[in-house]
Amino acid sequence: MTVSTPSLSPSRRIAGARDVASQAAFAARRKAFRALHERGCFVIPNPWDVGSARYLQHLGFPALATTSAGFAFSQGLPDSGDDAVISRDRTLGYISSITAAVDLPVSADFLSGYGRQPEDVAESVTHCVTTGVAGLSIEDATGDLASPIYELSVAVERVGAARRAIDRSGEDVLLTARAECYHVGHPDPFRESVRRLRAYAAAGADVLFAPGPQTPTEIKTLVEAVAPKPLNVLVVRDIGLNVDEIAALGVRRISLGGALALAAWTGFMHAAQTLMSEGSFAGLARLVPYAEINGLFAADLPDADTTGG
Repeated sequence: MTVSTPSLSPSRRIAGARDVASQAAFAARRKAFRALHERGCFVIPNPWDVGSARYLQHLGFPALATTSAGFAFSQGLPDSGDDAVISRDRTLGYISSITAAVDLPVSADFLSGYGRQPEDVAESVTHCVTTGVAGLSIEDATGDLASPIYELSVAVERVGAARRAIDRSGEDVLLTARAECYHVGHPDPFRESVRRLRAYAAAGADVLFAPGPQTPTEIKTLVEAVAPKPLNVLVVRDIGLNVDEIAALGVRRISLGGALALAAWTGFMHAAQTLMSEGSFAGLARLVPYAEINGLFAADLPDADTTGG
């Protein structure tokens, strides 16, 4: 007797084809992202929503990273790794929206991995990989003011757990380990950052990151401390160095964290405050033309009505 196999409906066949195509696209992005870390230096700006992500792609940046602060502010919430403030699922939804909006590699700002225990971090990382990210970062901050940073042995276990979760996924996702010594007010942040980054590299991190150092001497020392693995430097203000000068120190990757979101908030707040306090529209001077932004987002929608207000 011949047993016939029910054919898939057209919609399921299309969905399956799209899934295969998406996985192939994510694999290509991951390969490109790894290559970016092998030579030279690149800037990886941080969009806080789909519109900002598409504009940064439009400008020609080779990769993007999410920003917990930028996303939180867009939701009217403080930047926090506390699941009660912004849940893991809500963060994963934001990350997924960015990976779906662009054709570039995306690295996730995944805070402290949404879990205190290594096995909890591993579970969260497994979920993050499914969003299509090419990379993700894990911090060693606890969120506890009384003990703001994990003991080194625990922090190393958490990095190792993230590494194993990525390896089990079979996806080539780069793991960035962050030492938050400067952010939590450690009494000797530079020396402790060096110690931690070296330990995280040994635990399987692909990229090392210590937000805080801004001087050429400190940056170069960190580069040398983690070599041959790449170092990410965070720039959230004008530190007197341009991209070429930072690259000359041996840095592979420059991120901006929430700085671009803050730039947007700065313009918005100035315009709103000027209107409220002075009754003046001066804050609306030098706006980017409506047609320019509308045209950018309408480019892929040839049949859309772009004459609205």
